[in-house]
Amino acid sequence: MIKVGIVGGTGYTGVELLRLLAGHPNTELVAITSRSEKGKPVSALFPNLRGIVDLAFTEPTVANLKQCDVVFFATPHGVAQSLVPEILAAGIRVIDLSADFRIRDIDIWEQWYAQDHAAPNLVAEAVYGLPEFNRDAVANAKLVACPGCYPTSVQLGLKPLLEAGAIDVSDIIANSASGVSGAGKQANVATLLSEAGDNFKAYGASGHRHQPEIEQGLADMAGEPVGLTFVPHLLPIIRGIHTTLYVDLKQDMDVQALFEQHYANEPFVDVLEPNSYPETRTVRGSNCCRIALHRPGNGNKLVILVVEDNLTKGASGQAIQCMNIMFSLDETAGLSMPALMP
Repeated sequence: MIKVGIVGGTGYTGVELLRLLAGHPNTELVAITSRSEKGKPVSALFPNLRGIVDLAFTEPTVANLKQCDVVFFATPHGVAQSLVPEILAAGIRVIDLSADFRIRDIDIWEQWYAQDHAAPNLVAEAVYGLPEFNRDAVANAKLVACPGCYPTSVQLGLKPLLEAGAIDVSDIIANSASGVSGAGKQANVATLLSEAGDNFKAYGASGHRHQPEIEQGLADMAGEPVGLTFVPHLLPIIRGIHTTLYVDLKQDMDVQALFEQHYANEPFVDVLEPNSYPETRTVRGSNCCRIALHRPGNGNKLVILVVEDNLTKGASGQAIQCMNIMFSLDETAGLSMPALMP
């Protein structure tokens, strides 16, 4: 059994990790940390795990994590940098769900996250944890930087086209809408029920910190820089992402066949029938990303619709998918659950 620890297990991605790992056939949860909740049983904070996770929160120290084979960081941005070097030095593999090691250009990271990077030497060795693009590198990684939720949906929606050189990469538009859990668990007026409920709005249209991560990933796929307009929106739902992508095809082609062939062997990417409309509820609580394609008037403009659960394929489920690859397990282990409906 793989011995697993979680640093920062009190937020939404942390409890999602707990939910998924508790049912994983090849893992044993041995440590979960939280400075603010140390000593408190996990089930006291998350009653849904009563009788399932029999652990208490401890201090996030290397001593409390030394028995682990792998440690997940489900912490706010900027936190993992201080502890990850010690954990790696102890021979423990790390999967970080924050943005601390995603962006290779340190200056850009510091600009968008408004702080100095505490472990810049580790950024170059971190592997970007999008399995559908980086599977071989993930398998050998000691440090995996899991993609953000928005970046996952945008990159999976564009990957077949970019790798085929099929679109104009100078003008890509991505409109993405997320449920309120994507904002995290901290108190925030904008995500109060009376503010977010029965409402829909854009935000970050002049610049969002996921933009450089998305641009980096798309450029890696295309082999050249891309021009991206990215506008996020807040949905009045708890979990789920719906991304709509607009691109121009370079020539007439069968895009449906391209996507179906490209993702034929990917267990967590589902290309729907032509002219389908994927819904967020069809992926809620699952590690599946669903994609549909539309060509208005059968012209050169292609509209790609992508849905995922921001807490699962967009975060914790994808992190476990990476863990499965890193430890040579069945990639779908612990992740085969269907979506929750209604």
